[in-house]
Amino acid sequence: MSAVTPAKALTPAPSPASPSTARALNDRLALGLLQEEGPLTATQLKEMTGLSRPSVADLVERLTEAGLIEVVGESGAQRRGPNARLYGIVAARAYLAALDVRTDSATAVIADLLGRPLARAALPVDAVEEAVDRLEALAREAGADRLHTVVVGAPGMVAPDSGVLEDTSGLPAWHRDLVAALRRRLPAEVVVENETNLAALAEQRVGVARELDSFVLLWLGAGVGAAVVLDGRLRRGASGGAGEIGFLPVPGTAGLPSATDCGGGFHALAGRAAVAALAAEHGYAGPVEEAVAGAAGEAFLDALARRLALGAAAVAAVLDPGCVVLAGGLGRAGGPELAARVAARLAELTPVTTAVLATTLGDPAVLTGARLAAREAAQATLFAP
Repeated sequence: MSAVTPAKALTPAPSPASPSTARALNDRLALGLLQEEGPLTATQLKEMTGLSRPSVADLVERLTEAGLIEVVGESGAQRRGPNARLYGIVAARAYLAALDVRTDSATAVIADLLGRPLARAALPVDAVEEAVDRLEALAREAGADRLHTVVVGAPGMVAPDSGVLEDTSGLPAWHRDLVAALRRRLPAEVVVENETNLAALAEQRVGVARELDSFVLLWLGAGVGAAVVLDGRLRRGASGGAGEIGFLPVPGTAGLPSATDCGGGFHALAGRAAVAALAAEHGYAGPVEEAVAGAAGEAFLDALARRLALGAAAVAAVLDPGCVVLAGGLGRAGGPELAARVAARLAELTPVTTAVLATTLGDPAVLTGARLAAREAAQATLFAP
């Protein structure tokens, strides 16, 4: 093996950034601070960016003329002139839509460029053109003359290279037709993402995973799914199938899953129908969320925890994420009590140390994640140099 020349001997000294590049970088930095920290004065921008006062004055002027920021108030109780002006992102610069499309329902939220929700409504199911009509009407009700970015959260696999919602088993055709109609009729960027991935984004930004670089979100609802976040990044897999944990072969089912049917996989133990059947075995016939919340008794919760720990153990053995978040409607209903039981059982199944947390977001996490994804996508476009 030949000797390796030290990298510093091969790498030329970096050339200084051009004035236009430096301005673009400074503008992006300031916009990011305004997004994360809220309205700021020029003095605060100077302190946070480390730029000189003239440089801050220049970027404020540029961003104001571009229609990206505006004066939104004054700092302090007294008006003290130009230095006290509070600058914020122009929320009405673009309008966004977030859609949560389930197998039997669809919900839309209109938001501004800051991601703040303005209007919400159910969309017609299996009536594609009517659903787009209702979305357009909802946008007008929110004061939006047009939508800039639309993010659709849907069950099933989304191809990473094309963004196409795959024709997976059990997914109604109207899901794919709706995405196609949105792209055809709206003058907007339309992005489709797996619903569980969007829930993970919500947990990462505003949920229980805010302080975590790596975790796996285990979605517990009508079906089961997982989202994988490693080193701060959502991992979709080569074909978009990362997290299709419903197809995971596990003990305790009547058979094995197939390429077109997850009925013999982890879904058969942890899907809503399976959890309801387990509650019935323990003498409880009420709503499944109430059963998971404790109404069906401790024996039921222990049995459910053993089931969930099977999927979590497989995740821990392969990925070692450090944390599993129990999400979806059932994850929220179970809360810390169910999470603690799953953690105890998981510790018996694997030597990999894995915390188990319960979501505080529940089903709304998909819409929240779609809203955040739309905000980030729109800002990346509008704030580009």
